[in-house]
Amino acid sequence: MKNFSIAKSRRLRSTPYTSRIEKQGVTAYTIYNHMLLPAAFGSIENSYKHLKENVQVWDVAAERQVEISGKDSAKLVQLMTCRDLSKSKIGRCYYCPIIDNSGNLVNDPVILKLDENKWWISIADSDVIFFAKGLAAGNNFDVKIIEPVVDIMAVQGPKSFALMEKVFGKKITELKFFGFDYFDFEETKHLIARSGWSKQGGYEVYVQNTVSGQKLYDHLFEVGKEFHVSPGCPNLIERIENALLSYGNDFDNNDNPFECGFDKYVSLDSDINFLGKEKLKQIKSKGVQKKIMGVKIDIKEINLTGSKNLYDENNNIIGELRSATYSPHFQKVIGIAMMQKSHWEVSQSFEIQINNNTFNGKVCDLPFI
Repeated sequence: MKNFSIAKSRRLRSTPYTSRIEKQGVTAYTIYNHMLLPAAFGSIENSYKHLKENVQVWDVAAERQVEISGKDSAKLVQLMTCRDLSKSKIGRCYYCPIIDNSGNLVNDPVILKLDENKWWISIADSDVIFFAKGLAAGNNFDVKIIEPVVDIMAVQGPKSFALMEKVFGKKITELKFFGFDYFDFEETKHLIARSGWSKQGGYEVYVQNTVSGQKLYDHLFEVGKEFHVSPGCPNLIERIENALLSYGNDFDNNDNPFECGFDKYVSLDSDINFLGKEKLKQIKSKGVQKKIMGVKIDIKEINLTGSKNLYDENNNIIGELRSATYSPHFQKVIGIAMMQKSHWEVSQSFEIQINNNTFNGKVCDLPFI
């Protein structure tokens, strides 16, 4: 397959770390929130093994923030998500599906509560800022909505804790998962959360001072040699094995939270007001007819650039494969699929057609590991 370069422009933004990762050997980009997101540094399988054993520094500045502040900020944030934030605390992150009036998913961000009247919505790949502005205008909320200059770098992997302790001291290792605090680096304070888009553990640094952030990026590599630090990025194999769902890939605005396994984040019995609440009550009452499941396919490789139908023995479509990769752990292709109710039970068999050949697979639970 021929490779094509990406033409950079003002509307397809680079990051403060782009020049660095290009010197470090980035081999592929994807586009995320109108921004460059590194997708590979050579072999994805080699990067997968390194991530599970060592520590990587990721340029994930494409994980943009929607900042909502003002006296009605809490009302607006709650209106957008089906998760009950009435008891949310300053200094905590919350995984919060964002819902439209039909009960379908708009995004699945992590929301940070900075203070009682200021929130960051750390978004997946969709234009949440316009959704928020529309709701604010329609409800006459007294809020200010901006995209602040925040360029995240992530430090991920089992040795991330030792590396970050070396830079910031022992206090950073005491952060609880999805907690955040402010830590000093060369007289600049950085908001750092214990979070990240891997299951290997680590941190995300919400960089607001670009110069200091670039110095920190370089410093992590200078002092991280003993931990075998390397550049990296969200890893397809690791994220599918651990069922880290991706908006726009595994689900989108045609799917609701019950179909995606987000039931525990849907607060239907509380007094909170959020968009699509009555619609979600109806959906829950009737029950869903499709839901996300894992699948294992008896092949050694796959190149999935779009969804592929799954069939039963009578050639009826019974599901849709949405993401897939070869897993070294299982030594076969694993994937995330939206399965119809008739075939979402574990161990159900199906067929898939790839390059005019038919292969067999089975449904399984998520996560795989």
